[in-house]
Formats: sequence, structure tokens, C-alpha cells
Amino acid sequence: MSHETPDTLQNLDYAAFAAELEDLHQRLQAGVSEADFRHLTKIESWGQVCSLLGYATAWLLPNPISAYLISQGQMTRWANMTHHIRHRGYDRVPNIPKRYTSKGFARGWRRWVDWPDWLVPEAWDFEHNVLHHYHTGEKLDPDVLEDRAHLMRSLNFPLWMKYAVAIFFMLTWKLSYYAPNTLWMLQQRRSRPGRKGLEAKIAAHQPLIFHGAPLWWPFQRESLEFWARCVLPYALFRFALLPALFLPLGITATLNVLLTSILAELMTNLHSFLIIVPNHTGDDVYRFDEPVSDKAEFYVRQIIGSANFTGGTDFSDYLQGWLNYQIEHHLWPEMTMLQYQKAQPEVEALCKKYGVPYIRQSIWKRIGQTMRLLTGQSRNPFFKTRSRQERERDMVAV
Repeated sequence: MSHETPDTLQNLDYAAFAAELEDLHQRLQAGVSEADFRHLTKIESWGQVCSLLGYATAWLLPNPISAYLISQGQMTRWANMTHHIRHRGYDRVPNIPKRYTSKGFARGWRRWVDWPDWLVPEAWDFEHNVLHHYHTGEKLDPDVLEDRAHLMRSLNFPLWMKYAVAIFFMLTWKLSYYAPNTLWMLQQRRSRPGRKGLEAKIAAHQPLIFHGAPLWWPFQRESLEFWARCVLPYALFRFALLPALFLPLGITATLNVLLTSILAELMTNLHSFLIIVPNHTGDDVYRFDEPVSDKAEFYVRQIIGSANFTGGTDFSDYLQGWLNYQIEHHLWPEMTMLQYQKAQPEVEALCKKYGVPYIRQSIWKRIGQTMRLLTGQSRNPFFKTRSRQERERDMVAV
């Protein structure tokens, strides 16, 4: 981990830093091969084995081991498969089947084969791949925890009570927060307001809890889509159809699968929260007031606005959904999992060379930062990066 402070950025040569990152990006992209696809299918098979073993034992009795295996299989489909494929990470791999590309994976009916979940894939695409990745730490970024949790942070409750609420939220967040929020963002986009219009819509819509919360109220037009595309289909799939497959083994076996599936869902929520949210939270991760001006400034913001977890082996990276390479992923969202492993040490070395703060810590330290921020004990500081116009004025002055 680099120990520099943002003060070192005042004299940063943005253009030179960006040029070296671009050169690294080109070298990494040139190395894409069928080995990337073989690696992807290996990781996919790990998740499939987890799911198979989980359901093969879930009917015996409700138990946390089967639940964890089912949960890990579900996490594999989201964090390791959907996340990287829908970012177009595998579109350039030679001879890759269409179903493993962004144009085929989880599209249409394949949603229920590739990524059955509460979230609508195209809604997640827009909220995550567009708003979060290209407005990181800005007003339009929907994943700024400090803003999303403003109510709980501001309440004058005992700290233990805030932690209790936080844990409940973590166990349910895909359904209670992420699915309605991503769908609400997509609904706003459909009116094609443009960037300024969308920003104005989001700024004008400041509910007590979060943007998508009103979708839980079923008696309005926008809510019908949430219930019809998010809540009911997945609930029927996960908690009715799959347990019903065990009816030939008896009612007890079916109920055991149902109870284990509910426990697995809670585990998936908790696991996903712990590997997703800490990537951009903490008193050492920065936010930004203004839109980004060019690619050089974009690169700097992605680095100082993100945090990596330690890792480096396929197994440790797999358990963290490959989100331990958050900095590299935010620099270049369209890369494969293998490329991120290769990129990480080189990006860290470039940051050290140019004095750009680079956070790489244990996931447990980052979770601690997240819990302090979530309960109002800390905040993400703002930082003013230098825009292209400011850098050009400085060059003229010299």
C-alpha cells in the first residue's frame, strides 16, 4: 500500500501518468487469448460444483454448509461471471461462444440460466456499468454509501442500534435496496433526459431512504414493474420451483431445501455486500464535486476513489468475486479476470512511481472502514483533482 497523501498529486504529471497507464492497457489487451476463456470456464465450474453439492445435500436437513455452497454458486454467477462478461471483458477473446459475451450472457430468457437474481440485468447494467463506473464518486454515482445511508448516519441512535440496522440491511440488501434502486435508475433513463436532465431528476428526487424505495409501494405504475420483473419471478424461481424439484423425495425434503435456500439467500446478501461496498468507502477514499474533464483526470479519480483488497491467487480472488482488483477494474472495466491479476502489480508500481495514493489492504480492514462510515463515524473526504483546462492554463503560465 502506498502511504502518500493527495498532497503529492499537486505536482503530478497527469499526461505522463496517463500515457504509461495507456501503454500498459494496450499491452494487456494484446495478450488476450483463449487462455482467458479457459480460465473463465474454470471459475464457472467452481460455482457449478458449489451449487450442485449444495442442492445435493440441502434436502437432508436445513444446514449452513449446504446453504453456503448454494450461496457461493450464486455469488459466482454474479460477481465472477455476470460482472465481467456484461462489462464486455470477454468480447475480444478469440473463438468465444456468444453466450459468454456481453451480447449473449443473461440476455432475454438466458437471465434465468446465466444469472437468476432479484436484479434485472439491464437495470444493473445502467446503474453499475454506466452511472457508477463513469461518474465514480460524483453526484451521479449511485454507489456512494455516505449518500445512500444518510438517514441512518444522521439519526441520534445508540451505536449498537445502528450496527443492528446495518446488519439487517446487509442480509437483505439485494432485495431491499439494490433491485429497486437499479430499476428506478433505469426508469429515469427511459425518458432520455440526457446527463444534465438525469442529474436534475436524481437531485430533485431525494426520498427519506433511497431513490428506489418508493417502488416497494405496490399501488403505483412504476412499482408494478418492480414486482413483476424483480420480486415475484425470482421468489418463485428460488423458493418455489427449485424446492419443488425435491417433491419426489417427500414434503420434509422439500421443506429442508426451502429453508436452506432462505439461509443461502441471506448468506449471498451478506457476502455480496462485504465484497462490493467496501471498494469505495472509507476516510481514505475520495469523492469529487465536478464531472471529470479528460481521460488523465479520469484515471487519477478511479485510483484515489477506489480501494483494492489483498489477494493474488485464483482461490482468494474467487472468494472475493475478483473485486479485490477494484482499482484496475475501474481503470479498465472491459478486461478479463486473468488480465486483472497481471495488471495489479504494474498499476501499483506506476502509482508508486508518480506518487499517486494506491490502497491495497485486507478486506477485513476495508469492512471496518465501511461499518464506521455506515454508522456515521467517518466519511469519504472530497478532493479536487486538476482538470484538463487547469493543467493547460498552468502550462501557458509557465
